[in-house]
Amino acid sequence: MIDPSILSDRRRRYLQQTGRAVTVLFSAPVASRNSDVEYEYRPDADFYYLTGFNEPDSVAVLSPDADGWRFTLFVRPRDPAREVWDGLRAGVEGALARHGADVAHPIEKLDEELPKLVENVPVIFHRLGRSVSDDARVHAAIRRARSQVKSCFSWPTTFSDPSELIAEMRLLKQEADLGCLRRAVEITCEGHREAMRAAAPGRWEYEVEAVIEFCFRRRGAESWGYPTICGSGPNSCILHYIENSRRMEAGELLLVDAGAELELYTGDCTRTFPVDGRFTPEQHALYGLCLDAQKEAIRAAVPGARFADVHRTSVEVIVHGLIELGLLAGPVDEAIEKETYKSLFMHKTSHWLGMDVHDAGRYRDQAGDSRPLEPGMVLTVEPGIYVAAQSAGIDPKWWNIGIRIEDDLLITPSGNEVLTAAVPKEIPDVEQLCALPSALLD
Repeated sequence: MIDPSILSDRRRRYLQQTGRAVTVLFSAPVASRNSDVEYEYRPDADFYYLTGFNEPDSVAVLSPDADGWRFTLFVRPRDPAREVWDGLRAGVEGALARHGADVAHPIEKLDEELPKLVENVPVIFHRLGRSVSDDARVHAAIRRARSQVKSCFSWPTTFSDPSELIAEMRLLKQEADLGCLRRAVEITCEGHREAMRAAAPGRWEYEVEAVIEFCFRRRGAESWGYPTICGSGPNSCILHYIENSRRMEAGELLLVDAGAELELYTGDCTRTFPVDGRFTPEQHALYGLCLDAQKEAIRAAVPGARFADVHRTSVEVIVHGLIELGLLAGPVDEAIEKETYKSLFMHKTSHWLGMDVHDAGRYRDQAGDSRPLEPGMVLTVEPGIYVAAQSAGIDPKWWNIGIRIEDDLLITPSGNEVLTAAVPKEIPDVEQLCALPSALLD
């Protein structure tokens, strides 16, 4: 649980940007998996960022009052009968005592109390269009407030989306954010190291997946930040392959993309390594090229550099190398301009990382240019090369080699910090770790 004082400071910083407006944030709904089975609940990241409250059927309202601001939580009331089935609830008492609410009500009173909270404010911050039912409740509250007062200035006349404000706060990580993120990344790294030891010819991709996710849970992660990718051989060329159902063979690569989630913060790391512990000459050449591109891109990720500079750097290195290896026609400038390289490197190099694996925050500034990197931002650096079978004009010896190398970077005042450095990626180190037996499978 995040310290209530940290959450209070987040709300204070958020409210400094909204003026005399009211903000209404709804929690995420429960999602049905099938019949009477629900998916594991995960709160909306923006809602959790400002409240730390992780139960469904809850609404947070930040509203002005005579003393400044008031934080009101609407929550499910305590219900001993339901709690026998579904677990304990915080209830109104817990919302006040443990979650820092100034006022708390049962969720059933939302329609009665919300009109009072939106009176006498000109602007309401609410994410229109995400939920028909949430929108209906907010509109009903405004209509009710309007029917009870005569002045046209006594109810909100303007809607604004709070997502942009919260996204910019989430983008620039504070110490509390980084503390959670570092722990999630540390657990992520352990899972990846164990994966390298677990891969072997004859084993199944899902066995490696099981080892990774066992490591996550053993170290206290609540879950994964996204479905684990364990793609061997031809599956290494499928970017978001999650079936993990193939038996691995000698001479192949295994691409593992996995991240542990803790307090809603997630790691995001990818490593590619030989199933039998040794890179073939072709694998060695492409892996070395991808690693060179990643290292250059990491060096480019410094304060003041543009977000797009990181991708541009990795593209330049990869295109030059692919031309030298005979997998791409030159010259370099023409291949980049015409984007012919995209048949082998089709995704971007980076994205923001935090409470969501593809985290909140704009990639362009107000002028529409790629935004400058600033201390406190966390991003991934993950170039890749994917030579699928039947790739036109490419010698079959290169087919079914898919490589991605991904690290998580914190931008610092003097440069950057590689948060996932504990997972080997140099070829000798990777082969050395792959040669060790798995304590979990052997």
